Amino acid sequence: MSTSIVLSVLSEDRPGVVETLSKVLARHGGNWMESSMLSLAGKFAGILLAELPDAEADAFMRALSSLEAEGISVVVGAGPQSDGFGDARFVSLELVGQDRPGIVHDITEVLARHAVNVQELETTVQSASMSGESLFLAHAKVFIPADADTEALRSELEALANELMVDLSLEGTR
Repeated sequence: MSTSIVLSVLSEDRPGVVETLSKVLARHGGNWMESSMLSLAGKFAGILLAELPDAEADAFMRALSSLEAEGISVVVGAGPQSDGFGDARFVSLELVGQDRPGIVHDITEVLARHAVNVQELETTVQSASMSGESLFLAHAKVFIPADADTEALRSELEALANELMVDLSLEGTR
């Protein structure tokens, strides 16, 4: 038998973090399934889905604990039982507007009210080419429940976009 686990990883950004994780997993007969990892502001963070033999689980957990001495913090959670999305629709959300505090909260508040699950979120701030002002850009992949009122969601997001004076688009809702 094998066990699925989800690892959350955080360390200072430096060469070898992924190699160290993969070495520990391989030494315990584990299989690296899916991951998303990145470097931001001098930190390295990631999430990893792995499978390992049940007989290796305890030794693997001890080995992960020892990584703390190398500056690698790992939190372990149970693997997925199901994706939980059923007939949900996958949608891309794009947003561009003048940067200000609260944009992410305002948008995700509307999404949560409609039971929309944020699957991925990438944001950045960059200088506008003509004015030099700070532009906030966001790209999200979200799942909308099959029974959600898509028109109400779209309408509420459009009203918020007008209020915030941002360009917002949803692709894949129709």
